[in-house]
Amino acid sequence: MITTVTGHFDEYSARAEATNEGFIDADFTFVAKTASVNTRNKDRDEHLKSPDFFHAEHYPEIRFTSTSFDGETMLGVLTIKGITREIAIDMDFNGIAIDPYGQTKAGFEGNVTVNRKDFNLTWSALTEQGNIVVSDSVRIGIVLQFVKSS
Repeated sequence: MITTVTGHFDEYSARAEATNEGFIDADFTFVAKTASVNTRNKDRDEHLKSPDFFHAEHYPEIRFTSTSFDGETMLGVLTIKGITREIAIDMDFNGIAIDPYGQTKAGFEGNVTVNRKDFNLTWSALTEQGNIVVSDSVRIGIVLQFVKSS
């Protein structure tokens, strides 16, 4: 692999339902629209939307649903291209604060590495020198901020 490529999804939703201020065992859901993938390179983004990768026309969403959260590790199921796998996310709960507009917010940051081939994202190619173009390992960085509903 020559370099790391970063990207994000422009269209997504996230929700947390908690019964305590520590968010222990809260229910978290995250849904991203695959057609909104954005790596700041139009040709690459179109390839990622194609059947070689996300097949966005047939699989319009990536979904994560938590099964538990202990304050440090979030367990749950990740579904990509109709394939569901259990994952463990290293997740930091950054606390709760009231912003200048009076909204109560909770912040989280985490990361997880998944094998893209576990989700049938199997396209691969080599450069003329024999280097891989796409790594099997995909690092997912997560930054979430939730606003308390009334």
